[in-house]
Amino acid sequence: MPRRRSRAIVTLVALAGAATATASPTLPLPPPAATAAVDRLFRDRSLGETRAVVVLRDGAPVIERYAAGYGPANRFISWSMAKSITSTLVGQLVATGRLSLDAPAQVPAWHRDPADPRAQITLAQLLHMSSGLRHVEVDPVEDADTNRGLFSDESDDIAAAAERAPLAYPPGTHYQYSTLTTIILDDIIVRTIAPGATTSTARRAAMQAYLRDHLIVAAGMASLVCEYDAAGTMLGGSFCHATARDWAKFGQMYLDGGVVAGRQVVSPAWIGFVTTPSPTNPTYGGQFWLNRGGQTEGKRPALFPDQGPADLYSAIGHLGQYVMVAPAKHLVVVRLGKTPDGQRGDLVPTLGRLVNAFPDAK
Repeated sequence: MPRRRSRAIVTLVALAGAATATASPTLPLPPPAATAAVDRLFRDRSLGETRAVVVLRDGAPVIERYAAGYGPANRFISWSMAKSITSTLVGQLVATGRLSLDAPAQVPAWHRDPADPRAQITLAQLLHMSSGLRHVEVDPVEDADTNRGLFSDESDDIAAAAERAPLAYPPGTHYQYSTLTTIILDDIIVRTIAPGATTSTARRAAMQAYLRDHLIVAAGMASLVCEYDAAGTMLGGSFCHATARDWAKFGQMYLDGGVVAGRQVVSPAWIGFVTTPSPTNPTYGGQFWLNRGGQTEGKRPALFPDQGPADLYSAIGHLGQYVMVAPAKHLVVVRLGKTPDGQRGDLVPTLGRLVNAFPDAK
């Protein structure tokens, strides 16, 4: 028989600099190796700063811990985990036939001139980061279009700036991670759901209503808040915020085949699409990262394919934000915090040990 906690809710109140853990009164204790991995995440500063960890097994919390100063009510920034939010909204429109993966992306600027080669870019290629558009993500910092769009001279209308980019490669032939590519997807979403919305206020209102009805309410993510630029385009490549519990709900929705409270929120076909390796990068699906081997632009894999499990996939954000879904283990693992890129090489294996401390589900 598994050991069970006492009926009283267990709450460990942190000393200064320690973490606060919250656990269910009726669930088995997590495996010791999982506890050890979580302890290291919070105590080992070489891994950066871990602010929250939530682990769901079979849909129920088995670990929930916060750094001092954080708790269940705090919203945590997504950074690029927002890309998986955008993907989910696109998937709902594909499921209802309002968008098509293999059709040319509906970006008016690309269809004004019949000779414009960008008119051949498909929705799937945008989702796979293989549009071929010339974008600079982070380096050099002063010229990166992501920084210019989010923080500088192109921030008033990021989608327009992204859609002005010329082709650097034929569509579908080259992987290039690009936040502005996801902003184009956000623009496509609002044009699809509200074609008559021509003002920034109308665009934002339409998108916020769609996000509320199709994800915030449908998935039970009551804390989810996304930001918008001055043109009313959702900044769904970087700037969504939610509590750790609601990020875990997002992962659980995918683990449960897209079903939340008996309602099909995300289609199984879409889950299949986002978890299938893209043609130009075996470690990337449809705005989700896959736990598979292979170099990405000379960098190490984003996850831990050497540890497995092979079916694990994740929303991943800048500075070490993760919502990991491991179907074979019936597991969702959320880690939120601040880890510079140079420290991710130690953080990622620790997350792998946390995931693999749990056995495969029967």
